[in-house]
Amino acid sequence: MKKACIIILCSIFLVSAAGPGTNTDKHLDQFLDHLFSATEVMVSDVASPTGAARFYSYILLGAHVIYEDLAEPQHQAPLFDYFIHPFSPEPVGRTKENLNPAFCSMYGMLEIGKKIMPSGMRLEAVQDELITQFLKGKILKKRELNAQIAYSQEMAAQVVKYASSDGYNKLSTLKRYSPNIKEEGRWYPTPPSYMAAIDPEWRTIRPFFTEKQEKYIPRPPAPFDMEEGSSFHTQLLEVFETVNNLDEEQLLVANFWDCNPFHVSYSGHMAIGHKKISPGGHWIGITGIAAQKAGLSLREAIRIHTMVAMGLHDGFINCWKEKYHSDRIRPITAINKHLDPAWQPPLQTPPFPEYTSGHSVISRISARILTAYFGENFDFIDTSEVYFGLPERAFESFLQASEEAAISRLYGGIHFRDAIEEGVKQGDKIADNILDKIHAQDWQFAGQ
Repeated sequence: MKKACIIILCSIFLVSAAGPGTNTDKHLDQFLDHLFSATEVMVSDVASPTGAARFYSYILLGAHVIYEDLAEPQHQAPLFDYFIHPFSPEPVGRTKENLNPAFCSMYGMLEIGKKIMPSGMRLEAVQDELITQFLKGKILKKRELNAQIAYSQEMAAQVVKYASSDGYNKLSTLKRYSPNIKEEGRWYPTPPSYMAAIDPEWRTIRPFFTEKQEKYIPRPPAPFDMEEGSSFHTQLLEVFETVNNLDEEQLLVANFWDCNPFHVSYSGHMAIGHKKISPGGHWIGITGIAAQKAGLSLREAIRIHTMVAMGLHDGFINCWKEKYHSDRIRPITAINKHLDPAWQPPLQTPPFPEYTSGHSVISRISARILTAYFGENFDFIDTSEVYFGLPERAFESFLQASEEAAISRLYGGIHFRDAIEEGVKQGDKIADNILDKIHAQDWQFAGQ
């Protein structure tokens, strides 16, 4: 019953965001509901921002592979044609007659989630729900069901096999990160939980489109220097004074884009984890809202969701490479030591080095991809955080939303300005590469 209420609630948010007059594919709501079920599992598993982007990429790749394999005509090249590490799904040894692209793409998406997410088996109940929807709606006949499931599982297995070779399974065997306590200005675990560094070797994960990480290296961060007037000291004071003088709107912006799955609070000796969506999950939510408003077909919606997810994945790989290269201290550590030992930012600092700002990088990439598809002046109401207790926000464009996401990290007291600004530039470089590689001019939304 709780699950049903959550899905209905999510659908209400998406439909209300779509507005009146949209001509939505009858399966789009189902797709977004079931994708949200995967998001719920990631939130429950406290998936890292990097890990969540990877999970979204592969489950959506599976949906995309299946739909493109079954749908006719093939008017656009599938996204995997542009991968730098080839992925060529092999034909399934069975007839495709009477296979339903909508059912198979969603079932396959959930099947991949079952295999690659820590608590993925929770999605089995969602698959059962999907079967019930298609049988009760008389879209499928019971005698056709086994063939649909067998095909979906075989195609999903190919995506899972491809995912298994991306380096993720080797992360635990790589050298562990140790904070550099001898050199001032380096990152060190932050309060209140002092968690160890998350995913220090994420740079070793295979990307989809960004072949040479050196192309996306940002300008070096301001060196640690507490001399008055230095770039670092000036930026440190900016964080300190901004947080101390936040107005109500700035605090709302900071919380809206927090997206910290590692948030922990304490009551006495008890630690309480707060479930929050990841930064990538927020942008996947925005993509769904845009798909609803534009009235996309299921095929189009799967394609743009897959594209955004892969942009997130490649963005985190390149951002994390810089984070553990520059290894820069977080504002709270420097401020507590040099300015005010009692100072606390409004947002809890996530457990990894500061430079560049991950949200700035991936928000810019996502906004650029969505802008290339839907257009520059696509306004929308972002309800992504309503489920997590925050109000909706209206934006005139995806780029406006990404700019707010970036500056929110200053308001939240967790990033310096150069990490934000250089993060945006890093995101632009990555987006330029991806959009050029997939010939973005050939896949714009027809309603532009």
